[in-house]
Amino acid sequence: MADVKMQSGAGMTLFSILFTIFALGQCSDQVPVVIWSSESSLWQSQDAPALGHVVSGSQLVTYLSSAISNGPRIVLLFLQDKLSLDDFTMYGGAFGNKQDNAFPNLEAALEMAPSSLVLPSVDWHASSAVPALLQEKLETSPVYLEPSTLRQLRLNHSISSLLVLRLPYTTSTQFMSPKEMLSGNDEVIGEVLSILKSQAVPYTAVFTALRPSRVIREVSLAVENLGRSLLQAPPKPAAAPHPPVMYNNSVGPCILLWAENLTMSHVRSGGAPVLFELTSRTFGPGASVSLTDSVCNRTHSRLVLNYGDVEGYKDFKVIFVMNSRRYPVSAQHWFTLDNVEIEYNGLKARFNGSRQIYAPQNYSFHCQSVTSFRNPLLVPFSSSDNATNWRVSFTEFQIQGFNVTGPSFSYASDCAGFFTPGIWMGLLSTLLMVLILTYGLHMLMQLKTMDRFDDPKGASISVPQTE
Repeated sequence: MADVKMQSGAGMTLFSILFTIFALGQCSDQVPVVIWSSESSLWQSQDAPALGHVVSGSQLVTYLSSAISNGPRIVLLFLQDKLSLDDFTMYGGAFGNKQDNAFPNLEAALEMAPSSLVLPSVDWHASSAVPALLQEKLETSPVYLEPSTLRQLRLNHSISSLLVLRLPYTTSTQFMSPKEMLSGNDEVIGEVLSILKSQAVPYTAVFTALRPSRVIREVSLAVENLGRSLLQAPPKPAAAPHPPVMYNNSVGPCILLWAENLTMSHVRSGGAPVLFELTSRTFGPGASVSLTDSVCNRTHSRLVLNYGDVEGYKDFKVIFVMNSRRYPVSAQHWFTLDNVEIEYNGLKARFNGSRQIYAPQNYSFHCQSVTSFRNPLLVPFSSSDNATNWRVSFTEFQIQGFNVTGPSFSYASDCAGFFTPGIWMGLLSTLLMVLILTYGLHMLMQLKTMDRFDDPKGASISVPQTE
């Protein structure tokens, strides 16, 4: 549902719509889009979507076109990696617990903005295309920046500007809870808006995400709708996973990298840990990583993921160093992931992965979880290395640095051996039970019965006793 606020005090109503719509519609494969502006009457001539309606890509283009043509030429895009309506319901103080609200700055912005638009259910394929749509409508390239960088800019309201601020998101509790992450993002929104307010710059702001944080298939429990739900067409298949990162040299592709999740955390002395959610920056249509300085040959491969300025860290890079060697015992070449390096602010953190991450040269390496803190496959080179302050987590990690023939990986050598701890426990338990059974059968076979018995009608048996 969408609502246009035209007077003061309606922001609370608009914000609460995000919570009430949750019980009325299905939030699978949908992302909320929140738009507000310092100008009024941007969507006065447009009708709001019906209750529970999922906004399509063409409808979203109409709303954005109206905001750009009738509003300021400076557009702020707060682009979160993941976001769903559930996040507002769980962490937005939807049930009167305002002290637990993770979005106070966003709520205040909606309340004070002369014009705002809330779209709780937007097709996530359309929301992920918002950066490209804004770039096309404004006819300018996006500028990715941090709040500290924005303070140094002097914006001209007569010139079109698209300012993009990337906001992380995580569903994991390894580094930071989702509520803490959303609260931190809300503080960034508040800081940026206060900077624009101090400069008296008119703007239009958009808050959305590249993809949903939760995909929930809800089934109606009403008996009268059961038949209809059974006759419905099957749900759309899930979107194909993003392709791997591929580095090409003068000959062709030579390095492939893929992961479902790339997450890092830096623990700074006297401060809270800084979380780096690098998945959307590395893979997919919104990827902003550069592979400059990467090299590869027959015996050495070096993949450099250059992210530029991230979370206030300058020249942030993640480097994977692989080497191939021939081992006479196996009579073939094997490659090892010798180093995983993190470069930032002129410093370097180095992890050693050669002990656990290896595979035949013609294969790729795959592991469900590659971390530096729990069952670590990556360990710091020394106790004094900067890597001791970093925590690295790669999920469904796969890499190949040699004999790459195309955009697909070769056969994968998995980090999980055949004899897992569960298999060993089962084998040892079975062996113990077999030994007990064997000992019992052996004891039963050693039992001997008496070969003579006492007959009461005959002479008694005399058993001589000797001293």
